[in-house]
Amino acid sequence: MTATLLEGKGLAQQLRAAARAEIAALTEELGRAPCLAVIQVEGDAASSRYVRSIGRLCEGAGAAFRLELLPADTTLATLVATIGMLNTDPNVDGILLQLPLPPHLDAHAAVMALDYRKDIDGVHPINAGLLAHGRPAMVPNTPAGGMALLQHYGVELRGRRAAVVGRSAIVGRPMAHLLTTADATVTLCHSRTADLGAVLRECEIVCVAVGRPGLITAEMIRPGAVVVDFGTNVQEDGSLVGDVDFAAVVEVAGMLTPVPGGAGPVTNAVLLKNLIAATRGRFTHRG
Repeated sequence: MTATLLEGKGLAQQLRAAARAEIAALTEELGRAPCLAVIQVEGDAASSRYVRSIGRLCEGAGAAFRLELLPADTTLATLVATIGMLNTDPNVDGILLQLPLPPHLDAHAAVMALDYRKDIDGVHPINAGLLAHGRPAMVPNTPAGGMALLQHYGVELRGRRAAVVGRSAIVGRPMAHLLTTADATVTLCHSRTADLGAVLRECEIVCVAVGRPGLITAEMIRPGAVVVDFGTNVQEDGSLVGDVDFAAVVEVAGMLTPVPGGAGPVTNAVLLKNLIAATRGRFTHRG
């Protein structure tokens, strides 16, 4: 068996085309392009790569892009002040705080400083709480992109057993909520899960977001399972790999996302949808 690859490029193109049309309409209404501001603290190669892709995405869609690049030794006070400045800027519609932050910075304090209405990646507790309650919310882009990819390929979720490996606030936990809302029966796995392979072999859908190359091996996967790899690990040679041992798992799984080219492109396209939602919400509110 060789898995069907869940390529994200085609779906991403469709989503970007739809977003370009909506952004053009918003630009006419507002008299300016919707603006996404990204706050990045220097020092993480994967973050820099992602931020560059977001800048290209916005440019291609007709949205404005603003980068607030802070030095690796920046203080929490400076970071919070930068967030506050963007919160109150009427020409900024969405804010993306690029995570992870360096260890000396309190990520929770930084996230709490965000205006949840501009929180384009759904990391603020208000957005997370609304999602957990099954209410409309700003959903984190990565899990929202994963769900869009599963829907695009016609993967049935209702009644199926699913596992999410990784319990981060920006991927694992929200992905578990989204799968539960779609009527899957979900197990949330983490570093303390006993016999991870035994748990995963019981599941028809496996989603992985840990940040450890090759963590998921072929022996852990049920034959024919659908595997979504959210991992983005930059190797020493600059190449990008996921958390799944792709060469081995592709021979066992029924469907598998490649890295790169799987969930990543869709994640970026979903970010545009969230920017549009944030812009329309604020524009309507201003009356």
